[in-house]
Amino acid sequence: MSTMAVSNRSADRMRGGYGFRAVAGMEWEKLRTVRSTWSLLGVFTACMIGFSLLVLGHENYGQMSAADRASFDPTSDSFLGLVLGQLLIGTFGALAITTEFSSGTIRATFAAAPRRPLVLAAKAAVLGAVTLAAGEISAFAAFLAGQAVLKAPAPQATLGQPGVLRAVLMAGAYPALIAVIGLGIGAIIRHTAGAICAVVSLVFVLPLLFGALGTSVQDQTQKFLPDTMRNALVSVKPTAHLLSPGLTLFVLSGYALLALAAGAWVLARRDA
Repeated sequence: MSTMAVSNRSADRMRGGYGFRAVAGMEWEKLRTVRSTWSLLGVFTACMIGFSLLVLGHENYGQMSAADRASFDPTSDSFLGLVLGQLLIGTFGALAITTEFSSGTIRATFAAAPRRPLVLAAKAAVLGAVTLAAGEISAFAAFLAGQAVLKAPAPQATLGQPGVLRAVLMAGAYPALIAVIGLGIGAIIRHTAGAICAVVSLVFVLPLLFGALGTSVQDQTQKFLPDTMRNALVSVKPTAHLLSPGLTLFVLSGYALLALAAGAWVLARRDA
């Protein structure tokens, strides 16, 4: 009986019948054995901690105006490294699939697991888990490092204060969502240079384009752009014209799912 079950599983695999767990294991093996994975994540972590030390270590709170002191948010300032870090992580997400298209190894992947949407889902799960872990570690490290170098009389933030732990956790979740969006873009475009340009446009260029419009249009549209949504997620003090942190996380998650759905649709209808 057991021999028959083993034979059936072998036959399923010969027909490309890999399940999600097997495909996810294959994707994890590919991701962890590529040197660029750890290089990009290492640079991202260094960027997060370095910017936090640089910004909060040179914060001149004593010479701020009363208005600037009222708006000073030591938690949000701990995560200014996300401005550059989101580009690194978005590029990392795109590279997770475009490098396979450029090298031709994607054909071997699809030969082993013909259900292409399943392959993309497995990539997204592995990529999301890795970047979420890296993001949370980097967020907590950046927050603790920034508060450690913040000098009196500037007020320090602690994890026990209202909204601070939420901001730190969301600062770690934001890179994972950007990575998944980058993966979806990479699945659609398939070319590394084109996918990276699309990520840069989404993160940096779109806010500049909307910035040229009137104030009322900016207030209504920019809050739905990823870079502005980053501010909503990591801010403790309420900021005008931004969505609430919970709604921001929901909308950004929708963007990630939409990018994956579009990528899966393209993969299923175009040759590798």
